[in-house]
Amino acid sequence: MSLPKFITLGGKVYRWRDVLRLRREQAKEAKQPQPTLFPMREDSRPASQTTVAGRYNEPTLFKVD
Repeated sequence: MSLPKFITLGGKVYRWRDVLRLRREQAKEAKQPQPTLFPMREDSRPASQTTVAGRYNEPTLFKVD
């Protein structure tokens, strides 16, 4: 059995080729990175402080260097 040339969506007839092309365009746009709300900043904390577990295991509030 061959693929259908036309498909009915919501009572309207569309060419299957056009539906596939539109879906590919949607997928391509979804892969684009979304803009951020705030400017990205470099994390200047020590490596052990970048995760919650690291901050819990090695608290630095009263640590004297």
